[in-house]
Amino acid sequence: MSLQSPIPPVAQNSELVDFWNEILAPKFVRFRHVLVGGLSRHSEAVLPALRVPAGGRVLDVGCGFGDTAIQLARTAREVVGVDCCEAFLDCARDEVRSARADNVRLIAGDVERGLNEGQFDFVFSRFGTMFFANPVAGLRAMRACLAPGGTLAHIVWRARSDNPWVFDALEIVREFLPAPDATARSCGPGPFSMADEETTRAQMQAAGFRDIEFQRIDAKVLVGRDIADAVAFQLAIGPAGETFRAAGALAEERRPQIEAALAAHFRTIAERNGGLWMDSSSWLITAR
Repeated sequence: MSLQSPIPPVAQNSELVDFWNEILAPKFVRFRHVLVGGLSRHSEAVLPALRVPAGGRVLDVGCGFGDTAIQLARTAREVVGVDCCEAFLDCARDEVRSARADNVRLIAGDVERGLNEGQFDFVFSRFGTMFFANPVAGLRAMRACLAPGGTLAHIVWRARSDNPWVFDALEIVREFLPAPDATARSCGPGPFSMADEETTRAQMQAAGFRDIEFQRIDAKVLVGRDIADAVAFQLAIGPAGETFRAAGALAEERRPQIEAALAAHFRTIAERNGGLWMDSSSWLITAR
């Protein structure tokens, strides 16, 4: 079997995974240029120093479009990238083929429900663990993938106040629309569910990890090629996008005013390097 051959999920998808595949994945693919162009700033800042074991086996959880798996494969003997979204994996397979990364294998699956992949020397995740429906169970499942003495490294967003690239837009949208109610479908706990160091440390300890360390990463992230792209991105993805989607017909009725308000905000952001860039902040969390 080719290392790039997909393997069926080990269990039936959860409602959360279905939501990602049906609702979010097409939007993420549409704005792939924003997501990869921005989020890679956080992984590129730390990957060279992560001590990925040369010749070891690495698991990339929530591998998305495959860029981190390809980077990890430059050091590791084998990298297994897993994601619950088939649309992401389709893109990742193209990237792996283009990079001729023959030691990367991509599989569809939900790590929270377990993987039949043996043990790894290193487990990595960039902005994936925040979406675990049950963080302790998800982290415990990642620990189960590690060989004795193996290392986990995952990147998660820090406090909302340090991430104006999404929360400035949310404040603007909330001027026009109500917050989603408890019945609204969502991506799970949300991208900022692991922002609090004390809470996340306790979750990792409960999952059985030790030698837990937090390192702050600050980086400019791309929010759009231009103002129109930035407005469309915010109304599709993230907290502002969730509010807009949940509001349904009311959101569409007020779209012109919302788009105008967002455009006015993004006009205050200076264009450089082919787009609009804003401040963001994350944690690199490592543990054994």
